[in-house]
Formats: sequence, structure tokens, C-alpha cells
Amino acid sequence: MEGFAGKIAVVTGAGSGIGQALAVELARSGAKLAISDVDTDGLAATEQRIKAIGAPVKADRLDVTEREAFELYADSVVAHFGTVNQIYNNAGIAYVGDVEVTPYKDLERVMDVDFWGVVNGTKAFLPHLIASGDGHIVNVSSLFGIFSVPGQAAYNSAKFAVRGFTEALRQEMIANGHPVKVTTVHPGGIKTAIMRNSTAAEGVDKEGLTQTFDKKLTITTPEKAAREILAAVRKNKPRVLVGPDAKVLDAIVRLTGAGYQRLFNTVVTRLIPNAH
Repeated sequence: MEGFAGKIAVVTGAGSGIGQALAVELARSGAKLAISDVDTDGLAATEQRIKAIGAPVKADRLDVTEREAFELYADSVVAHFGTVNQIYNNAGIAYVGDVEVTPYKDLERVMDVDFWGVVNGTKAFLPHLIASGDGHIVNVSSLFGIFSVPGQAAYNSAKFAVRGFTEALRQEMIANGHPVKVTTVHPGGIKTAIMRNSTAAEGVDKEGLTQTFDKKLTITTPEKAAREILAAVRKNKPRVLVGPDAKVLDAIVRLTGAGYQRLFNTVVTRLIPNAH
């Protein structure tokens, strides 16, 4: 893939799923990698795959919710590589549960990781990306950053926030003449462990939900998702819908407006009766 050779790319949540696939694909494309995750075993596996390709890699455990640690991490990446060109704010968690029964702490946890983790990464690396003269910020939202469904208020809130934050940031970079491009990513159903690793409110059939999600709702591999994301980055697209389901559902929302809520509520209730 053109456009990545020699670039210094930072990937959070690189221990599995889309993050791991992005890191490996970037390495294959000639980039130098700074990867992080709270899952040190998964991170080590990604590091070994990158080393096998022959790409330089710096791997560190990082909790994206820890702002000061993220800022120190950004400085350490620049000190190690001399500059940084791209950051892929990908780290995220999932939670299932209706607002009525979801404790504040669980709402806050999802927002801390999925939204504030993106903000922390963006803010920590932005000065370095501007200084590079050729920066790119890639923030991973979700298909659930385009529409909402019952039982996903916490995740919807975080991913809608990522979308708004990133779209505003892109406009600011253009208005201020900064050499930093910005892309929002909206993946559909990707074959990752995010649902298996999710938490849920009391009474939610998480095992049944996970099986339904894995068997019926995930159709795109992380590797294909990574290739689609990097193709969009190379073309400086403002946003990328990952997977055919993302494109179809986005079109439905555009066509129906608020009417999608009744339609999607009916589908989710029938498909996953214990999802909320």
C-alpha cells in the first residue's frame, strides 16, 4: 500500500482485532510502529508479528484513560523515533445494558475508554503531528456512532461523541492551515472479540448475545477492515464506512431520518431478545 513507507504510526488497542490488523498492515506497508494496549499478552503477539515482517516497533502497555501517562507516552515515542506522523486511536470496550439499570460507573467507564481515550490520544500527539509537517489522525468511532439501538446507550454515547469530536477537529485543522489530516472510521460488524470481552448489566444474556453477534452480525475480518481504513487514509477521506453492512445501514438512516429508530428497535428486539 502506497503512502506509508517510512511513516511513524501509533496504534492504540493493538493487542487484538482491528488494532492488531492495522499495525501489521502498516508494517507490511513500510511504516515504523509504536503500538500499545492494556493486554500485554496480545501486545507481545502483535509485536512479534511486526518484527517477523522486519519493521521497527516500539511496544508499550498503555491505559488510554490515564491522561498524564498518555502525554508521557507521546513524548517517549517522539524521543524514540524522532517524529510521529500518524495516530490510530482505536482502543475501545463494549457494554450492554439499558439506561434504567446501568450504574453510573459503567457509563463512565465506557466514556473514559471509548471517548476520552480518543481525546487523550489526539491531544497528546497533536503538537507532534503538526510539527511533523505531514500528520494524520484516525479516530475509530463505530456504526453505532451513526445510529442508536436499545441496550447500547453507553457505547452509542461514546461513539457519537468520537464522531462529533473528530469531524470538528478535521475542520479546525483545515481552517487553521495545519498539516494534519483527519479521518473518522465507522466499522460495521467486525470479527473481533469485542463482544466476548464486553461487560453487561445484570440480567443481560451476554453469552447468548455474544453467540448471536459472532454468528449473525460480524461479516468483515479485521484484516479486510484494516485494508479499507488504510485505503481511506491514503486518499485523505473524511470518513470511512467499513464493511458492506455499514454502508447499507448508513443509507437506511439517511433515507428514513428518525424513522430508523422504530425499524431498528423492532429488528434488534426480534434478533437479540435479551440484549437489553
